[in-house]
Amino acid sequence: MNTTQNSTNEPKPMGFGKTLLASTLGFIIGSVVLSIITFIITLAALFSALSSVDDSKPISGTKLAVELNLTGSVSETSRNELMSFFENRSGCSIDQLLTTINEAATDKRVKALYLHLGGGGLGWAQAEELQLALKDFHSRCEKPVIAYGEMLSQPEYFLATAADKIAVHPSGIIEFSGLGAEVMYYKGLLDKLGVHMELIRPVSCAYKSAGEVYTRTDMSDANREQVRSYISSIWNHALDVMSANRGLSREVLNTAADNLTSFLPDDALKAKMVDTLCFEQDIKAELKARYGATRLVKAKRYAENVSKKAGKERIAVIYAEGEVVPGKNEGTRSGVYGDDIVKAFDDAVKDNKVKAIVLRVNSPGGAVTASESMTHAVREAKKVKPVVVSMSGLAASAGYEISCFGTKIVAHPTTLTGSIGVFATLPEVGNLLRQKLGITTDTVKTNSNSTAISLYRPLSPAARALMQKNVEDFYITFTQRVADGRGLSRQYVDSIARGRVWTGKQAKELGLVDTLGGLPLALRIAAEEAGVKIENCSVVTFPAEKSMWEQLMQQMDESQEEELRARLSAVIPFYNELEQWSRMEPLQARLPFVIKIN
Repeated sequence: MNTTQNSTNEPKPMGFGKTLLASTLGFIIGSVVLSIITFIITLAALFSALSSVDDSKPISGTKLAVELNLTGSVSETSRNELMSFFENRSGCSIDQLLTTINEAATDKRVKALYLHLGGGGLGWAQAEELQLALKDFHSRCEKPVIAYGEMLSQPEYFLATAADKIAVHPSGIIEFSGLGAEVMYYKGLLDKLGVHMELIRPVSCAYKSAGEVYTRTDMSDANREQVRSYISSIWNHALDVMSANRGLSREVLNTAADNLTSFLPDDALKAKMVDTLCFEQDIKAELKARYGATRLVKAKRYAENVSKKAGKERIAVIYAEGEVVPGKNEGTRSGVYGDDIVKAFDDAVKDNKVKAIVLRVNSPGGAVTASESMTHAVREAKKVKPVVVSMSGLAASAGYEISCFGTKIVAHPTTLTGSIGVFATLPEVGNLLRQKLGITTDTVKTNSNSTAISLYRPLSPAARALMQKNVEDFYITFTQRVADGRGLSRQYVDSIARGRVWTGKQAKELGLVDTLGGLPLALRIAAEEAGVKIENCSVVTFPAEKSMWEQLMQQMDESQEEELRARLSAVIPFYNELEQWSRMEPLQARLPFVIKIN
């Protein structure tokens, strides 16, 4: 009797469904709590690190050397401090470096500049930008510029030749070998996987070669021709500059590159390509003993301490750095977001204090829709105020389209630009699914081409003809945009377009660029076009940067949302599909085909 009573009082085990639900809820709740705790710890560490380095505090001392640290990747602008904090960057952007070099020339506290090289992240156009700044620095003062590095890339050595002294680590390397290009092709891999990639481009755009990496195993003749042309243009310019700076003939430099006789530090010293071999501590000791610089200050901090010039008029600088993408940046991701750039132009035009706009472009291109929207914004802004374009390392395809309506276009000799063309790629993965995974598809359709554009089967003739017409039509639109913007005939633009990449030097000869130079020159031209004196202008960035707190909160929202989706999809079958369907309109007709200008 007692046994029976005890057995009826024992708790009954939960069913499978309830157990799964409880486990799932417990897992989700625990994950959310863990995420919150992790975020609080990260937030505390972040603010602790930020509070330990306050760049706004005045710099003490009257005997300074300023260090231009170029050992990491260098961005165009310092506007996104949160991204710079988390990414592997030197912490000093091109705009901060230019400010530092310009102000240090007349700052009596500064006794010398120290170029700290060796990260390999400096591009040719960025090196050219800093070369020009150092040339101007030397013309305004007699302060020394000392360059030092452990492993110097060729753009870094190119920049170092503008210094009064080049020092290299005794066990270092100078990668001095001339320029070469290597392209990786994926067709063999795709063939093994059973994936076929359809490449669609205008018939005349043989130079538009980006999509060829999926359809070929080697360079096409057209691509080989254009690559050989632009790397030769860059190298010849670099030889001219290095030869003049170091007093070495082009023949000597080419021989060193051909035979790799200046790769090792001892050989470079014998060839007079560097001045001394030493350690970084020796450079710091020399700055103190020879030039009286008792304190070394980072360029980032120095630039942050420079008094902002409050001129009566403003010149707005809009930075377009990264791949062109539609929409607006809701987080801290890099890219040229079409809506953000359009708004920046709108704000700059409406600001009565802004007399001119400089569009700084460093972009390989991207989405057509965003490119068209930004191009329209430039054209409309130009009706009201001068818009001067300053090209950095890349201003190609969409990067060139958004530039072509500029009042003036300024580029570096080593800028890669042009690539006026369009292409589309569409993968067909039916064989991969069938042969490798055993997945097959079947169709039901109401019309003959209802499933003509699909990832799972080859394009129908009608669908391919439609897509071909799409790219041909946009190519005509693109070349007409350039013709209208540059005051050229469309026939001439077509003859130099066809997807071909040009250097800034070549583009100037072809009429795609007005003059060669950097951002400071673009600012001066913008002031002249507006009829104001550059000395009376302050430079402001549009759009205004969000505060560190706003960026952090936005990043937290992004990270938590993505992490929660990942966790839910791991425990709930078809969660991603359900979430996607819940946000769709009742009827959807999707075209898995995106034209990219790259």
